[in-house]
Amino acid sequence: MDVHRRTVNAVVSEKYSKTKNQKLDSQSQSSLYLTNAIFFGLFFSVAYFLLHRWREKIRTSTPLHVLTISEIAGVVSLIASFIYLMAFFGIGFILHPFAASRAVQYDEEDESDIAKNSGSCLAGVAQKLPPRIPVEKVVPANLPAPVLLSMEDDEVVRAVVTGTIPSYSLESKLGDCKRAAAIRNQAVERVTGKSLSGLPMEGFDYDSILGQCCEMPIGFVQIPVGVAGPLLLDGKEYTVPMATTEGCLVASTNRGCKAIYVSGGASAVVLRDGMTRAPVVRFNSAKRASQLKFFLEDPQNFDSLSHTFNKSSRFARLQNIKATMAGKNLYIRFTCSTGDAMGMNMVSKGVQNVLDFLQSDFPDMDVIGISGNFCSDKKAAAVNWIEGRGKSVVCEAVIKEEVVKKVLKISVESLVELNMLKNLTGSAMAGALGGFNAHASNIVSAIYLATGQDPAQNVESSQCMTMMEAVNDGKDLHISVTMPSIEV
Repeated sequence: MDVHRRTVNAVVSEKYSKTKNQKLDSQSQSSLYLTNAIFFGLFFSVAYFLLHRWREKIRTSTPLHVLTISEIAGVVSLIASFIYLMAFFGIGFILHPFAASRAVQYDEEDESDIAKNSGSCLAGVAQKLPPRIPVEKVVPANLPAPVLLSMEDDEVVRAVVTGTIPSYSLESKLGDCKRAAAIRNQAVERVTGKSLSGLPMEGFDYDSILGQCCEMPIGFVQIPVGVAGPLLLDGKEYTVPMATTEGCLVASTNRGCKAIYVSGGASAVVLRDGMTRAPVVRFNSAKRASQLKFFLEDPQNFDSLSHTFNKSSRFARLQNIKATMAGKNLYIRFTCSTGDAMGMNMVSKGVQNVLDFLQSDFPDMDVIGISGNFCSDKKAAAVNWIEGRGKSVVCEAVIKEEVVKKVLKISVESLVELNMLKNLTGSAMAGALGGFNAHASNIVSAIYLATGQDPAQNVESSQCMTMMEAVNDGKDLHISVTMPSIEV
């Protein structure tokens, strides 16, 4: 009985001690929160102050190393607050795994001591407590590779569906791109409740696209590829590949190639060849923006700008700069040759070099975006139709009268009239922008898909004007296409 009373008294005393400690912990936590808030506010306010001061020095060309008393105090405060925050948060984060392992060890030692010293009475109470969950049985959010590799596909699918394993990390964790795609395919089926049985999985090299052209694949789409031709162009014969699911497209294109071939072929001229990129920058006033516009368009400054731009690549060569304003915003359209490449990345790097160069003379220039849509990429735009983008091409051919009748099954007069009323007048009535043709986008898209070009750039690449005229006393047909922005 005495033993039981002493045990109860010990428990009551321990409970009172815990309550007292909890009050002390609450007070210390409140003061700790207040201290952290003060140092957080000090850190960010001082950082903002110093950045503002250094920006003013850049504008006024004052050396950055020349510090005032307030700036010295700010630097000291910034360093002190940084050290405090790193000591409080950074070291705790670094030591977290060690602290956790020590905590588990201490818990196990405490439990063994309790079981040893409490006797059968406390052991009977312990049996009523819920069982302790071993740490090893808790599934972490980031499973190690050996554990993941040993899991069955169905287990991995469940982990992806529940969010335990991120879908985007399957390739790196499994080390098998094909298996990752198959698991992701099943996960999508379970989440959406839709069957993907019609989407092919087998017969594709998923390793070849990893980090290249498609993230998180779940299969692939089959597009049949046909050929049209031979196309006789500038004295050379070409076989034209076309990837499409539209019936009769390849057949009609092939018929056109035949009409051109038997009539002696077609000829083409590249009028311009230059890729564009147009960043948008902002100033505090329209007057200041106009000063940069005049600076960029001054021929005396072109050599220095061209030298800076051309450092981005051995193929990139700046051709011209055109700037236009909208209020205090300036849109700068750079045009450069890019060799055999389509050149979007190349011209973007050159533009970035020039913007960095301009910051020395225009430190108040605020770069809003490396592309301001005045380029204009993947959009039907008048600037591309008028100024050109990529390769500006004119192609023509004279189709003989008998070929028009036998191959195209129509007369020259009827075809000329149809082109005028449909491709020209009809498109004008519709307010078309570069759409003065029958279906240029069909052929451009099919060739782009078959040859690995960017199909989204079909938007501006298929801008085309088709012209037809009766020649040689109205017997033969002169046909031409003008395409100012073919991006390949």
